[in-house]
Formats: sequence, structure tokens, C-alpha cells
Amino acid sequence: MRRFTSPETPFLREYVRAILQRENLILNVLAVPLGIGCGYVAVWLRALILFLQNIFFYQTLSLAETSPIGHSLDGYVVIVPAVGGIFVGCIVYFMAREAKGHGVPEVMEAVILREGKIRPRVVLAKALASGICIASGGSTGREGPIVQIGSAIGSVFGQWFRLRPGLVRVMVGCGAAGSIAATFNTPIAGVIFAFEVLLFEFKTRSFVPLVVSTVFATIISRHYLGDHPAFLIPEYSFRHPIELGLYLILGILAGLLAIVIIKTLYGLEDWFDRLTLPDYLKPALGGLGVGAIGYFITPHAMGIGYESVEAALQGDLTVTFLTALIVLKLVSVSLTLGSGGSGGVFAPNLFIGAMLGGAFGTVVHQMFPEITGNPGAYALVGMAAVFAGVSRATLTSIIILFEMTQDYNIILPLMFACVVADGIARALMSETIYTKKLANRGLYINQDMEVNPLELRLVRHHMTTDVMAVSGNDPVKRAWELVLTTDHHGFPVLNRRGQLIGIITEGEIRRALRENRDRQLIKDVMASKLIVTYPNENLNRALTKMLFHDINHLPVVNRDDPKRMTGFLTRTDIMKAFSKPS
Repeated sequence: MRRFTSPETPFLREYVRAILQRENLILNVLAVPLGIGCGYVAVWLRALILFLQNIFFYQTLSLAETSPIGHSLDGYVVIVPAVGGIFVGCIVYFMAREAKGHGVPEVMEAVILREGKIRPRVVLAKALASGICIASGGSTGREGPIVQIGSAIGSVFGQWFRLRPGLVRVMVGCGAAGSIAATFNTPIAGVIFAFEVLLFEFKTRSFVPLVVSTVFATIISRHYLGDHPAFLIPEYSFRHPIELGLYLILGILAGLLAIVIIKTLYGLEDWFDRLTLPDYLKPALGGLGVGAIGYFITPHAMGIGYESVEAALQGDLTVTFLTALIVLKLVSVSLTLGSGGSGGVFAPNLFIGAMLGGAFGTVVHQMFPEITGNPGAYALVGMAAVFAGVSRATLTSIIILFEMTQDYNIILPLMFACVVADGIARALMSETIYTKKLANRGLYINQDMEVNPLELRLVRHHMTTDVMAVSGNDPVKRAWELVLTTDHHGFPVLNRRGQLIGIITEGEIRRALRENRDRQLIKDVMASKLIVTYPNENLNRALTKMLFHDINHLPVVNRDDPKRMTGFLTRTDIMKAFSKPS
């Protein structure tokens, strides 16, 4: 039998292909100025932090490389982070609430909930808040802020050119990738980070512009900051296969420590949230705690702390001091970010990992000097393993430490310890340091990189808002009339105040009719034990509920008021979502 083919089909196919190619071209072209912008932002943020740091700790107007460790403030150092906290609190509270915290969860939330849209003011607010927080001794890093700033710039680019939501998300990823690349001189890791943490897709439309953005961002960064490793490590060689067992133990310890880090950070954040104090003053209280640690115990727990990391890599610190710094840094970063400060978690986790690895490496090297490398190698592996455990961005952890050191000799134990830490942390806790913040808000994210469009589509975008509902005081025959006159097979049941009290389906209606209960009230027949979904839940989670409970309908309710229905979702609605472009 001959199949009829419309003569317009080849033309339409070529037209669609041309549109897609044009979109890809637009993304690739926009990635160039975006990458250049991210490169300059990374350089400027670094300069801003140095400038403010010299004002806070040395009372000089200079861009010279300094740190809180060698400050000249004596006892006044206790109040410096608190003063910075006041500025940070006011900027966040009155200018942009998204600038609070470590930035990456806010970008993830924008990608999932707001189609990649980020307010332009976030760029300035995050730069000022994080710059002041880090410069005044806040125990945090600059990579989270630069990711949020770069992502915001990418989002603004996408909105200016009125790109569709899927492409705006790619621009957000380009901004994040370029920012990571420029900040750490790690172009490959920048691309991998965007895939693993933000986009959860591996497509040509996103891969090419991500690479373009990181290339130009890195060129700008290297022009101003130079092309050299972030950390110098002693010469290392893998001496004996048995040593891999020691790295296995280090990976396990890193995975366990990762869980402690996440729980401590968000435990303190919850405590500060419950504190009856204005939100704009809470960062000052956290800063006061950090300042006290810096003055009464050690200033090594303040600021970014890369000097201490460098010392651990060189084996210059004792086991006792390394172990103490694990605890002190964990408390300091939790006080800084938990109280509402602004900064990243990447650098603090590298710091904690370096201390863990350095302490472990020193002990095992003293016990087995013939089969182990120097302690600095364990410190380096510990850095990557702890970050892999807290973020589950394991490939990023491996690549970024390799690029930051430019030493390939350590790659085998580095890879092994990272996947072990990832596995241990994943087995004990489903959330990461990035997704835990969103889970606390009711937004669950699956970080597995798989092509599942339902993970990126929200119920609120595909639910039916014009809902046909029935009253609980109506007779069953009224619901049967609606089944016969409409194409609906289930109806939400409301009480006299318009509140959701149940759901009645065609199966329940037919059962009542067979038993001659057509005059019985719907509220006596309906299913009152409701399975519901929420507007900001993704379609994959909603579909899982339908399959698990063998139902075809889900009332969409307000999370804070479960009796207030905002829409209705059916399996048909979910299937229709597959045919729509992201």
C-alpha cells in the first residue's frame, strides 16, 4: 500500500532545522561576550575582595595580596566580621534576598522554578555582599558568588534577547561555567560543573556555548591573573598498590565528614532562622562568632584560607593543628553562611578536605613510610574527596583539582577517593550541600545526568486551572451526569467553603450506581484520603505518585494550605508535556 506524503513535509522539516540551527548560532554568538564578561567579573571581584580586605584588616587602600592571618588589629579583629556582617545583612535584606548564602542553590532554583530568570540586581547585590563578607573575615569562598553573578549575567542576556526558557537555562549555565573557569583557571571543570550541578543535560546545544564561554572567560582571567597552578604540591609518585587501600579509607572518612558538614551548616542555619532577631542583624552575630574564633583560637579559620591549604599541601602543619582546623573551619563557615552571610562553600570544603587529608597522610606516612607518598598528596586527594562528598559533583571534583594543580601523577588515587566519598555520602544522605537548601523549601532535585524532561517541568506549568469540581452535598447521579456530558473521569470534591475534601472518580461513581446509591451524597462515596501534588513539584515526581498509587488524577494544592486547590493534574496533562519543547 502506497503511503501518502504531504509535499510540504520536506519543506517544513528543513524550516524547523534552520530555526534550530539559528538558535544554536545565537547561543554560540552570545557565549562570546558572556564569557568575556564573566572573565572580567572574576578579576574585578578578586580585586574588590583584596581592596576591602586591606581596608578592614590593614587600614590601607591597596590591592596587595594579604590575608586575615597577618592582621594588625589585635583584639579588634573580633568585631571586624561583625561589622562586615551588618553591611552584608542590610544589602541582602533591602536589595536582593537571593544574595544570601552560597549562591548555587539560588541559581538551581531559578533554573528549575523560574525558567532560568534571575533579577539583574542580583549581580550588584551578590558582588557587594560576598565581597564585604569575605573581606571582613567571613569564613567562606568566592566561587559561589561568582557562579551566581555569572549566572545572573547569562540570564539577563537570555532575557534581553527573548530566548525561550530552555535556551535561557543554557545561558545561565554558560555564565556559571565561565565564572568557574575564570576564578580557578579551570576551563574544563567549568563546563563539567555546569552539566553536573545546573543543567543536568548533555546536548550539543549546551555543550558548544559552554565551551565557548569558558574559553573566553579563561583568556581574560589568564591575561590579568596569569596562567599558573592554584596550588603547588610536592613531587608525588604512586609507590605501591597497597597504598590504594589507604586512599579507600581516606575516601570513606571524606564521605562521612561530608555528611557532618551538610548537617552542621543547615543545622546552624535553622537555628538562626528560629532566632528572634531581625534578619539583617543575624550576619553580624555570626560574624562575631567567627571573629572570636579568629582572635582567641586561630585566624586560620577566617577568610578563604588558601594559605593554610598551601601549608597543608607542603606538609608544614602538625596533625594536632590540622585536626583542630577541621572543626574550627566547619564551625566558622557554618556561622558565616548559617547566619545569612554571603559566599561560597567550595573553598571551605577544599580547606576542610586538605586538613583531613593532611592529618591522615601525616599519620599513615609515619606508620608506613616505605609504601606511602608524602602527606601533601593525601591533603590534595582529601580536598577533592570532601567536595565530591558534599556536592556529588564527582567529575567536577576530579577535573578541577587536576586543573588547579596541573599534576597528572595523582589522578588514580584522586579518582578512587572521590568516587568512594561520593558513594558513602550518597548512601547516608540523599541531599547534597546544594540541594539540601532547596529540599527544605519543598523542591527536590535529582542530580543524575539523564535525559528526562519531566524532571525540568513543573506541575504549575502543565496543570489545568479551570477545574470542574463537584460539591460534597451533591448526589452521586450529579457526578454521573458530568461523566456522560464531559470527557472527564474524575472530579475534586469541595465543601461549602470551597475547600478540597476529597476526589471522586468514574470507578467509584459506577460502583455506587450498581448498588442503587445514586441519590447518596458524593461526600459519602468519595475518596477522602488524598494523594496530592504541588505547583512547584516536577512532573516526574507527580507521575511517580500516580503510578505508585495507581491513580490518574492529582489535585494540585497550596503547600502551606493543603485544602486550597490551585489546579488539577492528569496523566494526559503529563503526556502532553512530552511533546512541548523545553
